[in-house]
Amino acid sequence: MEKLWGGRFREALDPEVARFNASFAFDRRLLHADIRTHVAYCRALQRAGLLSEEEATRILDALARILEQAERDPESLAHYPAEDVHSFVEARLAEFVGEAAYKLRTGRSRNDQVSTDLRLYLREQCDLWLAELLELETTVLDLAERYAEVALPGYTHLQRAQPILWGHYLLAYFEMFERDRERVRTARARLNVLPLGAGALAGTSVPLDREELARELGFEHVAANSLDAVSDRDFVLEVLFAAAVLQMHLSRLAEDFILYATSEFGFLTLGDAVSTGSSLMPQKKNPDALELLRGKSGRIFGHLVSVLVMMKGLPLAYNKDMQEDKEAVFDALDTVRASVRVMTTVLRHTELHPERMMGAALGDYANATELADYLVRKGMAFRHAHDLVGEIVLYAAQVKKSLNELSLEEYRRFAPQIEADVYEVLSLERALASKRALGGTAPERVRAALQEARQRVNALRRDREAITSE
Repeated sequence: MEKLWGGRFREALDPEVARFNASFAFDRRLLHADIRTHVAYCRALQRAGLLSEEEATRILDALARILEQAERDPESLAHYPAEDVHSFVEARLAEFVGEAAYKLRTGRSRNDQVSTDLRLYLREQCDLWLAELLELETTVLDLAERYAEVALPGYTHLQRAQPILWGHYLLAYFEMFERDRERVRTARARLNVLPLGAGALAGTSVPLDREELARELGFEHVAANSLDAVSDRDFVLEVLFAAAVLQMHLSRLAEDFILYATSEFGFLTLGDAVSTGSSLMPQKKNPDALELLRGKSGRIFGHLVSVLVMMKGLPLAYNKDMQEDKEAVFDALDTVRASVRVMTTVLRHTELHPERMMGAALGDYANATELADYLVRKGMAFRHAHDLVGEIVLYAAQVKKSLNELSLEEYRRFAPQIEADVYEVLSLERALASKRALGGTAPERVRAALQEARQRVNALRRDREAITSE
């Protein structure tokens, strides 16, 4: 297939180098964006008087045919010996319209074209990603509300710390996913800038109306500097960063559920639809989906680091190194979007064991802080109360009793100001209810937080439905 360059050369490119240089095997997923860029640029050249109306009509018809054929038989693309998606489109266009196809390259470089294509593609991917994140957040709230007031131990250092409500626990992940959604949204906003018209690096002498081009392609802004326009990959890095942080959050949730599904914890059971078995041990039910979610985080982190390292030493403007951004961001997006969908499915197939969770909520003296706070209300400085309760816990462990099981006489050996009302303070209900400060795990705070979160999700859903119906 004829290349987009060659007049200055007298020898053919070495076949091994040609294969090494080619990117069509992976950048062909930009075909729809590339055709869209061609369509807009064709109209811009017509407005500039560089294409006749007849030529523009023929080119636009041919571009539509190329896209239609590719969508009808996507596997056929694998058989074209194109260097990249741009040379593929030009070669196919030449088959349909002859010499007019080559006029479409006037004033344009692959440098500004590929950046435009990639921004169009990532913008669409971000929109799909945001819709999938909304489904994940909705499912988190469904599971949170279903078991909202079931108590479980909260952990620090993977040791039981203080009792919390299940609704409070899942709302923590909801807040993480809300930040992830905001990162995707802002990444989308910043990549929505038009590079087309920047040429190879210096701009173009063709009288293009770049603002009209931006409007036609749905870009909010026009790149202000031609050098920056063709050499910038910050937008790729921001998408990769958003993917990496989201995958990290998914990995943490996966780790929690893997632990909670063990016999040692026994807090939940994963449904058969999201579990697998052992090839040897017939009793096993393995959380493979969650383990893969956890494992794939390293893959996305690697893509982010690889593009950062690739970009760190590049001089202005475009360099062929930047071709390496595509496989990284394509795979990262495929991985993180699949992970979001799988986690949504896992949450829909999760059953809790409330009795086991409630029974563990006060285990390992998780209400010890309540006793310290009680002593503070009796006039003791917290530092002293902390030390004293530590001594009480040590004693209780020695006599193999919980704090609730110690007698009043035993308590008064340590602190005579302790009275019978201490048992109410040490109850699970009181331990939870006492955390009434904004953001705490008290039942009324959790109910209010769930309601507010549901309102946020419903508002987002209404906004999305309004956009899609336009």
